[in-house]
Amino acid sequence: MTTSQTIPAGAGTLILTPNFREPGKRYFRDFSPGDDFYEALIDMHRDLSDEQSERVNARLILLLANHIGDITVLREAMRLARDAR
Repeated sequence: MTTSQTIPAGAGTLILTPNFREPGKRYFRDFSPGDDFYEALIDMHRDLSDEQSERVNARLILLLANHIGDITVLREAMRLARDAR
């Protein structure tokens, strides 16, 4: 499976193509928004213990899952994440 595919997920679709953006901000390179996200993610973990980092990850997952809201999409994302071991 390539990253340019989307996975049909019943009522919703899991987006696997780069989909990062910030409203009102213009980027000169397609990968720049993803780089911004990665930097923010690393910053979120800075100076945390492993246990604190795991708790922050768990809270972030729950917040984003609630924002997505589509259980079918979330199940597909969990399946893909687990299968990537």
